[in-house]
Amino acid sequence: MRLTDRLPYQAIVDRPRLKLPNGKRLAVWVILNVEEWGIERPMPRTVLPPPMGVPLLPDVPNWSWHEYGMRSGFWRQHAALTSRGIPTTMAINGNVCNSYPRVAGAGLDAGWELMGHGHLQGPMHKLDDQRGAIHKAMDTIEAFSGTRPTSWESPGLTETPETLDLLREAGVKYVADWVIDDLPQAIQTPHGDITTIPYTVEMNDIAVYALQQHRSDEFLRRGRDQFDRLYAEGVDNARVMAISIHPYVTGVPHRIRYVEELLDYIGGHDGVEWMTATQIGDWYTREMLRHTG
Repeated sequence: MRLTDRLPYQAIVDRPRLKLPNGKRLAVWVILNVEEWGIERPMPRTVLPPPMGVPLLPDVPNWSWHEYGMRSGFWRQHAALTSRGIPTTMAINGNVCNSYPRVAGAGLDAGWELMGHGHLQGPMHKLDDQRGAIHKAMDTIEAFSGTRPTSWESPGLTETPETLDLLREAGVKYVADWVIDDLPQAIQTPHGDITTIPYTVEMNDIAVYALQQHRSDEFLRRGRDQFDRLYAEGVDNARVMAISIHPYVTGVPHRIRYVEELLDYIGGHDGVEWMTATQIGDWYTREMLRHTG
């Protein structure tokens, strides 16, 4: 079976009417991605091109770009989210628990959901032992937090044809790799269903700034437009909105205010239910059981 055949087409206008908790119309989840980039390896993403076009190792400026996020940017985002009491999903490389325990511990202390995000930052296709790497990430996060993750976002949203089966085998119930809809969808695996949680490549600061190179205020402008339409559509059926941020991108001084203003704009609407990945997945599972009996 082709991988795409496992996600049969569903028109959103044909989906069952789903009811969010507390009579809300739009679930909003914030994903804070914390990753480990090794200075001894080529950077997965760069802000400065190599001098004279010749890649160098160690890549000090691009590694430092990321490291700034872990040392300074993360704490601005942490303050923005915790001061507003927003449930947050921290997509975390497993080894961050070892290399940056101060960061991982701050998320844990804040009551955030720790979502598996690989063990080290890099595509799933490059892993020699994908099953082993998935279990290592899950085991490391569980040992650090006391709770085994039930949600997962692959680095770069990368998957092989085996990834979903291996994730479900490792205990993952909810995956954010499939940016296909504004509602979740269940996918069958030999180990039980795994459910997609609506993620985003549009309301993602990597796309807005690192790739599209927009002005600092674009995240707020785009976020309001995204929210307004989904909020209006939520009158007819529930919708899910994702906001994906990275410490080294929107944790910097000239961008953090626009994240804060977007959070305040969304929080000023009564029909919003702030949720985490697993809360959305559990809600969807209950709602589909209600419809199917």
